[in-house]
Amino acid sequence: MAMKWTNILSRKKTETPKKKKTKAREWFDAIVFAVVVSTVIRGLLFSAYAIPSASMEGTELTGDYLFVSKLSYGPRMPMTPVSIPFLESHVGGFKTFWDGVKLPYFRLPGLSKVKAGDIVVFNYPPTHDNDPVDMHTHYIKRCQGIAGDVVEIKDAQVYINGKIMPNAPQAQTSYHVIVNSNGINPKLLTDLHIEVTGQAGDADYIMIIPADSYKEFKACTGVASISPVIEPKGAQDLSVYPQSSLFNWNQDNYGPLTIPKKDWTVKLNDSTMALYKQAIERYEHNIVRQEGKDYYINNKKTGSYTFKMDYYWMMGDNRHNSSDSRYWGFVPEDHVVGKAMITWMSIDSTQTPLKKIRWNRILKPIN
Repeated sequence: MAMKWTNILSRKKTETPKKKKTKAREWFDAIVFAVVVSTVIRGLLFSAYAIPSASMEGTELTGDYLFVSKLSYGPRMPMTPVSIPFLESHVGGFKTFWDGVKLPYFRLPGLSKVKAGDIVVFNYPPTHDNDPVDMHTHYIKRCQGIAGDVVEIKDAQVYINGKIMPNAPQAQTSYHVIVNSNGINPKLLTDLHIEVTGQAGDADYIMIIPADSYKEFKACTGVASISPVIEPKGAQDLSVYPQSSLFNWNQDNYGPLTIPKKDWTVKLNDSTMALYKQAIERYEHNIVRQEGKDYYINNKKTGSYTFKMDYYWMMGDNRHNSSDSRYWGFVPEDHVVGKAMITWMSIDSTQTPLKKIRWNRILKPIN
């Protein structure tokens, strides 16, 4: 027994003590751990995004910083796994990713499906470069219609399946404003967050007026009249999707249009090809061609097509200052990133340094 204890003690004396980590190594390990954890959180749970434009005003303002939940619709697995974390896809004209490795689209189960009324962050669909989907620019809009819905706009009011889709409480649009001889104080326009987008004469303006400023502005002594700007039904605007002379649509009178749904089969003809060719060809990666009245998909003659994915119809709350589905069409499900949940910071770049932070928007829920 004594011999055994002696052997154990002697072995302990001869064991080489572990080297203590240097401060540099400790910092390196801590940084690696932080990067791994933050990358997992950003990839699977939530991300932060900034609002760069006015398309969602007055719901979301330029300079708002958002937390976007990826759990809501299910985390989308990286399609381009080799990239530099926390950077945009292009910085200074250089790619921050390597597209030598590409993975197929796959999404983990989420807490819910995309619903009409949700404010959604997604990758901009009609990007014409060859970047992978998850490296396209991020956009934020409000979902107006989901897969299978019929969307229609009548005199600037959205209808889904024949029923009015309620406007956002702070939605904005443009108005035709005529002022009288008293004129309008420019400071009043600034204070009421009114944007002048056009002028037809000394007293004739087009202005985007926030909903909560409308009554106060209309009551001003310098305002002679205000009327909504609405493009008339039948006035063709070839800048709206699908940019086809077959449809007399514009931004205020549009549709009806069926949003593609997974396993939905559409017959192919001139009209449906104008509406759905982009989705069939670009988003679902088919080769499409037409010979006379016949259509070929992947070199097979066919009279119909069955969609592989769900699609969505997205529009900005600032209806006359938004590049959205009215101009570039559907958002495929594989482009959806997540649901905007909270405005965690808001900075007004037009203000003085002491007034830049919009304190009333800090940690404000988004709806």
